[in-house]
Amino acid sequence: MPNDSLSRRELLLSVPLVGALGCSNAATEALGFQPLFDGVGLAGWQGDESRWLVEAGTIVGRSPGIEYNDFLATERSYGDFMLRFQIHLLNNSGNSGVQFRSERAPGDTEMIGYQADVGPQYWASLYDESRRRETLAAPDNETLERALKPNDWNEYEIHAQGPRIVLKLNGIPTVDYLETDAGIPLTGRIALQIHSGPAMEVRYRDIQIREL
Repeated sequence: MPNDSLSRRELLLSVPLVGALGCSNAATEALGFQPLFDGVGLAGWQGDESRWLVEAGTIVGRSPGIEYNDFLATERSYGDFMLRFQIHLLNNSGNSGVQFRSERAPGDTEMIGYQADVGPQYWASLYDESRRRETLAAPDNETLERALKPNDWNEYEIHAQGPRIVLKLNGIPTVDYLETDAGIPLTGRIALQIHSGPAMEVRYRDIQIREL
């Protein structure tokens, strides 16, 4: 939390550390960011509330082990934006991620679109969920080792503007991707993932967006 005695210049210089310092909503909103999660309930989100719940100001995705991917998705769609959030993958076990410019597959639990990936061997990479079904871009091992806190909260950033997508983990750029397929949609929902497979738990907090 910024110290009330800070000068205006010092406060502005401290803003890039919002994730690490737990900056107030007021300071964050001054930069044009708005909360996607109020820390209390799941207003504005749609999903299976037996899998997704709110505990201690965080969105918790908890799975006993499921055979399908499950998602908590925003009710509205977004196009160009900067999205910041903090994520903790319990014991760095399992797989999660944040969908964006995505839509729900008709009659299915799946989402279709880009994913900022989370999990061992996938952290901070860009995956194309249920469409091309491949990793589009990923950091090298050295970059990921510098960026990742394996069993702690991590600050993740997604910057999507036109065909360009930039991912950062704890302030370190991990992906800079340019989409060359003009048929790929540039708008869609944002969604949090619980991956199929063994029991797992993932937590999200301080989810903020600035539309561009």
